[in-house]
Amino acid sequence: MFIDKSSIYIKAGDGGNGAVSFWREKYVAKGGPDGGDGGKGGSVVFVVDEGTNTLLDFKNRRKFVAKNGDNGAGRKFSGKSGADLIIPVPQGTVIRDTESGKIIHDMSDGKPFVAAKGGKGGWGNTHFATATRQAPRFAKNGLPGEEKYITLELKMLADVGLVGFPNVGKSTLLSRISGANPKIADYHFTTLSPNLGVVSVYEKRFVVADIPGLIEGASEGLGLGHDFLRHIDRCRLILHLFDAAALEREEPLEDIKKINAELKRYSKELGSRPQILVANKVDSGIDKKKIAKVKRYAARKGQKIFFISGITGEGIDELIKYTAELLETLPPLTFYESEVVEERFDDPKDRTVEIVRENDVYHVSGDWLKKLCGSVNFDDKESVSYFQRSLKNGGVIKALEDKGIQDGDTVEIYGIEFDFIV
Repeated sequence: MFIDKSSIYIKAGDGGNGAVSFWREKYVAKGGPDGGDGGKGGSVVFVVDEGTNTLLDFKNRRKFVAKNGDNGAGRKFSGKSGADLIIPVPQGTVIRDTESGKIIHDMSDGKPFVAAKGGKGGWGNTHFATATRQAPRFAKNGLPGEEKYITLELKMLADVGLVGFPNVGKSTLLSRISGANPKIADYHFTTLSPNLGVVSVYEKRFVVADIPGLIEGASEGLGLGHDFLRHIDRCRLILHLFDAAALEREEPLEDIKKINAELKRYSKELGSRPQILVANKVDSGIDKKKIAKVKRYAARKGQKIFFISGITGEGIDELIKYTAELLETLPPLTFYESEVVEERFDDPKDRTVEIVRENDVYHVSGDWLKKLCGSVNFDDKESVSYFQRSLKNGGVIKALEDKGIQDGDTVEIYGIEFDFIV
């Protein structure tokens, strides 16, 4: 089964909590703090699997969660870091943010990509010992790992795309010029998924994709073409096949115009991609009157026409040689740049705060505050003092005063409620 789009949820592991511990040993009265740090949470990492060309593995599994880091322990033992979760995808997979649709990363470069970073481990109480605070009874909790809803979209890496109405001979041509073995039959929609083939000529190699199901209205969801148009997004060159004999489809020129209109509706850039017109099935004859119209159209567009037979092989060598020469002059395959700016909430300079008043309660939010609340032990006096200083230094107290908060009003920050005292 061919699947080229899937939406999934990914969650990196949380960091382990730091330990509150004190050195205990016979004949040692006051050993001091020895709480170890929590381990780092595992990250979610995408890697390229060159042996696959489908997202079938994501059909039934939609949730991917990495391991959490272990908590720290006494004797300054750090917790074990959580293992990274490795997710293999086909080369050419584009990772998008599900909500915004923006591109996060293009897996075409073949390099691993960390899509969700594991949370940092919390500090043990060893870090908080000072000359005046020699027995700190608090530690930091680990930070939560990143979580995202993402969409995986496979856009095949092909130099050349074969387009045309069903049954014009795209699969036959692909089988002739490459080692691909697509299903071939004399009826519409024989090909139900894109097929790739590698062509070798002049000691050069290029990849050809047979894109099935293009009909009029494909860009609006008709036929199969809407699902597979994405696979020619990267193509540097398009071979546009039509029936030279005009036996099954009576107006070759109109077919060419209809397919080009669908390409342009899907993407203006795709519609302007270089094309070679390929008149197939010349073994069945040529309708000279109708081909003359195509020639005039090609002359206006500056496009070259090749007359071939996928059955006998006539004209195919000349077509492939010209294709290889033309590819040498065209730009490289399209690579999609990230459209998402990575947000760094652990950056000390980022102290964004949002305050909403509802029923005399001031609700305060901000991603850095969420992490702050998760790292504070509210049962420890010194840890609470650290929390209060962070609110003041982060501008939260001033922001509340600007909102008109009064002495005794209630403040809520991610489930933590307290009375505001001037």
